[in-house]
Amino acid sequence: MKKHNFSAGPSILPREVIENTAQAVLDFNGLSILEISHRSKDFQAVIDEAVALFKELLNIPEGYSVLFVGGGASMQFCMVPYNFLEKKAAYLNTGVWSKKAIKEAKAFGEVVEVASSAETTFNYIPKEYTIPTDADYFHVTSNNTIYGTEIRKDLDSPVPMIADMSSDIFSRPVDISKYICIYGGAQKNLAPAGATFVIVKDEALNKVSRYIPTMLKYQTHVDGGSMFNTPPVLPIYSALQTLRWIKKEGGVVEMQRRAKERADLLYGEIDRNKLFRATIADPEDRSYMNICFVMNDEYKELEADFMKFATERGMVGIKGHRSVGGFRASCYNAMPLESVQALVDCMQEFEKLH
Repeated sequence: MKKHNFSAGPSILPREVIENTAQAVLDFNGLSILEISHRSKDFQAVIDEAVALFKELLNIPEGYSVLFVGGGASMQFCMVPYNFLEKKAAYLNTGVWSKKAIKEAKAFGEVVEVASSAETTFNYIPKEYTIPTDADYFHVTSNNTIYGTEIRKDLDSPVPMIADMSSDIFSRPVDISKYICIYGGAQKNLAPAGATFVIVKDEALNKVSRYIPTMLKYQTHVDGGSMFNTPPVLPIYSALQTLRWIKKEGGVVEMQRRAKERADLLYGEIDRNKLFRATIADPEDRSYMNICFVMNDEYKELEADFMKFATERGMVGIKGHRSVGGFRASCYNAMPLESVQALVDCMQEFEKLH
């Protein structure tokens, strides 16, 4: 039975990325990628190409550095204010991850929460709010994996923007010039867990007056070319394979087209099928990456039955996050349309039975 991987992360990767990475574990220029020196010419070439493809695929302007660091996006929640918050920062609160980022930032200065959708369990993206013009930066979480909302365009801000794009990077073109920092964990749209990417504007660094510990200072990693300490070699190699795959498949414009195609197919079925309803009502706020839905109230007792039914038909990872329940189909770049169609077929078959 074919399995369809809708896991939220670590998540699906292109098959050729997995195969190329597996081959490098066995043999990478005579050694395993697991045992080569990160200071070797062979691995330096991996880093150099990965950075070059990052810049090419996202059309990153001159004056920005691309870094690979450890600690996940959660480490960035404190690294961002450490490096950029002098007096005041503005945050948009759209879910669990932005709440965690806000909590960390409060240790470094004043934090203004410009808007929040917490009162309705984060089921929409706030639209009407004022960003203080004296803030050092405005922080957004562009895609919210738990609740299934997404900001699918680059907002306008009177102050520099920073974004956590852990789960939607490379799924659409981004106007990098609007941001001084974009970061994310790799384990959604880029690579296995273990690497974190950071895109940072060089001239925005070294502006805060506080002492920053060496490993938490972006300039350390800019100067060291992501090699100040031993980087996560295997995930970076795998990220390179993914970047090559994205370029070969047509770049981020093609990734965006596929994302919309998958989302339109699945949301269309959710909205049509009497058994289900989407948790995000406004189509403008619906995530293309994490499609969340529940049983309609009158069919609530069928939730466990549908989970069993879908699992038996090869659907993997569709259980909603434990904090919200229901179902979540994560449709990252590597997700083939056929898998989404298989889930739709499964929903239609279950509907006929009930």
